[in-house]
Amino acid sequence: MLALIGRRLLSLIPILLLVSTAVFLLTELVPGDAATTLAGGADATPERIAEVRTQLGLDRPLLERYGDWLGDAVRLDFGTSLLNPTGPTISEELGTRIPVTFSIAMAGLVVSVLVGVPLGILSAIRPGGLIDRASVTATSLGLAIPSFVVGLFLITTFAIDRDWFPALGYTPFGEDPLEWLRSITLPAISIGLFAAASVARQVRAATIDALQSNYVRTALSVGTGTGKTVVKYALKNAAIPAVTVLGLQLSALLGGVVIIERIFSIPGIGTYMFRALSAPDVPVIQAVTLTFVVTHVLINLAVDISYGFLNPRVRVS
Repeated sequence: MLALIGRRLLSLIPILLLVSTAVFLLTELVPGDAATTLAGGADATPERIAEVRTQLGLDRPLLERYGDWLGDAVRLDFGTSLLNPTGPTISEELGTRIPVTFSIAMAGLVVSVLVGVPLGILSAIRPGGLIDRASVTATSLGLAIPSFVVGLFLITTFAIDRDWFPALGYTPFGEDPLEWLRSITLPAISIGLFAAASVARQVRAATIDALQSNYVRTALSVGTGTGKTVVKYALKNAAIPAVTVLGLQLSALLGGVVIIERIFSIPGIGTYMFRALSAPDVPVIQAVTLTFVVTHVLINLAVDISYGFLNPRVRVS
């Protein structure tokens, strides 16, 4: 198992180098002169342009700038925002915003598991039955409706009309755990329902394949109950594709949170990214993009390692 983890970690090195290079080169993609554009365009003063050029290091060679930026990024030092150079550093902003975004994404993942896994299992037990047909219809709707539409519907129904949950804002867990739970419930459901539809379909397909295998048929033929057979035999072999989908859905949930945070006015990474894109604030864009990409890579690493626990044959591959 340690050998599997070591191989996966070594394979991340070239990936992270390529990703860091692509993220750093975002400054080169700004049309025209990056310093002039970031300083305010044609109305920018020469002093402001020179300040931005020095702050971004555009007066130095590209490779030298990349080496310094990569060294700072490894130490989690992303500098300061162009919009607020005297305020908190980008790393400090990310330190306060990352827990907010991840709490919503993890809550959405919990929603997807609690809804998707039971729905997929119930559909697989009797393919073509009433529950299965209803599940297919529900998952089709879940995949078709965007998360922001669901979010607006939930705000109107449960926040404005009934006042069960807050429509806007976020309460940190340390201040009031109950209010924290209320503040993330609607955002989590908004992004979790789409993920639940994908999880339900994958669990259904994997469970149906497992139930049609010889060892499951043997267990049923000797009198083992359907429920025990599904839980003890079928689900274990259906877990690998389900884990893959959950890992991919967690990455998708983090991306979906970016829009949901804007709808619910939540001070997470998504709100920070939107503000940076409107400026544009390149150091912030680079830091947030790198954070999302590295997180996605680490999630895939966790999924690969989980295969080793679920299927011993993967450990030697």
